[in-house]
Formats: sequence, structure tokens, C-alpha cells
Amino acid sequence: MMNDKLNESYYRKIRPKKSLGQHFLKDLSVAERIAETLSPIPDLPVLEVGPGTGVLTQFLLKNNRDLTVVELDKDSVAYLNGHYPELKGRILEADFLQLNLSALFPGKFCVIGNYPYNISSQIFFKVLENRDRIPCCSGMLQKEVAERLASKPGKKAYGITSVLLQAWYDIEYLFTVGPEVFDPPPKVTSAVIRATRNERKELGCNESLFKTVVKTAFNQRRKTLRNSLKSLLGKENEIASLPVFDKRPEQLSVEEFIELTNRFEG
Repeated sequence: MMNDKLNESYYRKIRPKKSLGQHFLKDLSVAERIAETLSPIPDLPVLEVGPGTGVLTQFLLKNNRDLTVVELDKDSVAYLNGHYPELKGRILEADFLQLNLSALFPGKFCVIGNYPYNISSQIFFKVLENRDRIPCCSGMLQKEVAERLASKPGKKAYGITSVLLQAWYDIEYLFTVGPEVFDPPPKVTSAVIRATRNERKELGCNESLFKTVVKTAFNQRRKTLRNSLKSLLGKENEIASLPVFDKRPEQLSVEEFIELTNRFEG
């Protein structure tokens, strides 16, 4: 396993690639805190996304996690193979967004990572697609995106991703991370969040229509729902007179969006 001396020297061997949105974490204390975010679910296998050179990986292994890692950068894959013999056969050179997760994990598993900023939202939406098999997903991403995922109704950050993800996951904003702990330092602040699967089994409405209603409403978020959802309401739709349509989309909870969706089907 990588020791501290190796951790200090690996930056001279592998440079972060801008094309892959790489910012290598170099603060061991932050890496250890991220690894601990999965502690509420200790017994499930873990998939780490974008391990780079293993700064987070080493703490997941110390915590005795049944770990598989997926990394797109071939240089990082070579480094991981050379420094983590305990991961033999469990280092995947692949794009997480293209993985067949059902084939990779027969049962439930957790996802963690220091996520590339340019695909962090896509990563969480892939997790959402596999929600019945991923009870927990945590990791570091851009602070602005983290706030959006975790935001509650009435907040400026509350939007499409907030509603769609919080329909199925309880999302906690855990802590903020400054740019100085990365190589190279990003131009933005980062944050660590944890998404834990809630108890919802069924959405309680047409899921496809729910997504359409949420996306359409927030596409014109400054308008009332009566105006932003005009394309779905059509002409002379009697439900348009309901008080809920006087509200703006950021005022509605997940449950209220579900109820609104059922109004369109009713």
C-alpha cells in the first residue's frame, strides 16, 4: 500500500490531465475523511470512481473495504497496478459512465470518489439509474454542484437535479474543501456530500411525466408554474386555476412535484 513518502513523490511521475478534468487530491486528512463517509454502510462492496494515484484508495483499503476501482487514465491505471498489488484484477480501465454496473456487481454496492468536475452530475444520474442497487454514494465534487444536489426547497440552488435525486436519496452536504489541497488547485471550491437511499419504493406517479414536469418548470424558474408549464397545460386546462400554479418551481418539495404530476394525469 502507498506510504506517505510515495504519496509525496507520485506527482513527479504522473501529471493531472486537463482533458480528463483531473485534480489530484494531495491532503491525506481530507482523503481519510472522504473514506469515512461510507462508514454507515460497512459491509457492502465499494466502487471507487477516478482513483487517480490512490490517495483515497489507500484509506478505503485500510478500512477493509471490498474495493474495485474504475479509472479512464491509462497512466494512473499503470501506477495503481504497480503500487496496489492487493487490487489485482479489480482495477478497471474504463469510463464509469459506460460501465454495465449490473454485470459488474451482482448485488448491492456503494460508490465513492474524488469525482472529475466535468462529469460529476452525470455520475450521480448514473447512480440514480441504479438506485435499487446503490444504497449509498459519496464523494467530492464542485461546491456549486454539491449545493445544488443537497439544496432544499426555497433556496437559490434548488433545481432539477435537487428534485430528481432527492426523490430517491437523502443528500447530506458534509464539508467544504478548499482548492489548496489539490494538484493543480482548481479555480473553484469543492465539497463532500453523501447520498443515502431513502425508503421510497415507488414514486407514486408516472416517472417519465414527473421528469418532464420538473425539467419544464425549472427551465423558466423565475416564472410561476402557470406560465412555465404552459406547454404542458395546453389551452383551457381547468387545473391551471389551482393555487399551486401561483407558485414558482423552487417553492415545491419533491412530494408536491409528485402531486402536481398526478394532477396532469388526472
